[in-house]
Amino acid sequence: QVQLVESGGGLVQAGGSLRLSCAASGGTFSNYAMYWFRQAPGKEREFVARISSSGGSTYYADSVKGRFTISRDNAANTVYLQMNSLKPEDTSVYYCAADRSPFGRPIPTAMDYWGKGTLVTVSS
Repeated sequence: QVQLVESGGGLVQAGGSLRLSCAASGGTFSNYAMYWFRQAPGKEREFVARISSSGGSTYYADSVKGRFTISRDNAANTVYLQMNSLKPEDTSVYYCAADRSPFGRPIPTAMDYWGKGTLVTVSS
């Protein structure tokens, strides 16, 4: 059983930056591809970014490409999401998730474990 705990959310002005962290415990972190999803009020949870188990491959939603960067530190059992040039439409609860499959689809139902989320609010 893998436990995931997100941190780093908060209130930021448009154009600002935040760095989210997700600390993992209870499993072999380097066995999992890691994801960030987000969910705004009244909307479905959506894919944001993915990083392979080794960290050698990343993939982003078009809406965040060029602004967000996902990274991981397998020695520290942590995955990060650096968010730059934030926009009001980025306001959401951000969740990290783990998938043991190296070929998994970037959809919520494919994830094996979830964190409880951290709120990011971007003011205009």
